Amino acid sequence: MESSVRRTPEPGHSLMAAAAFAVAVLATALVGGSAAAGSGEVYARLDLPAWAPPSWLFSPVWIALYVLIGVAGWLVWRAAGTQGAMVFLAVYTLQLLLNAAWTPLFFGVGLYGLAFVDIVLLAVAVAVTLLLAWRHSRTAALLLAPYLAWVCFAAALNAAIWAAN
Repeated sequence: MESSVRRTPEPGHSLMAAAAFAVAVLATALVGGSAAAGSGEVYARLDLPAWAPPSWLFSPVWIALYVLIGVAGWLVWRAAGTQGAMVFLAVYTLQLLLNAAWTPLFFGVGLYGLAFVDIVLLAVAVAVTLLLAWRHSRTAALLLAPYLAWVCFAAALNAAIWAAN
């Protein structure tokens, strides 16, 4: 009879999994980054709320968040394995896809309303990802908390920009 206790993955498997999470998050960042080329000019032309952060702040925040997202995914995988975290991994993938879609929608084609729908769905997906992570790794869930907070803030900013523009 197979034990239900998860064994620590082999170091090589764990390193490959960490690389896979890094590549997935990097791909998400690259889609957003390429769509964000020239976004500083677009952002400067928008009618922004008084509480909108300066454009230079977005890159360092997202870099830090992407690192946290990748590490969180890897920690859950390490704790539960692919089979044990199948639902988590599906929702994790969904939130990466929604994340990648937002920047092209907002900055690439200026569809602020559709971008808002995307970011609301992203916030829900991140919240579910965090809750699913909690079952396997409290650390992973805590690493996702700043991401959820930032996405909720960004959703409010998106709504304000959509209303004003």
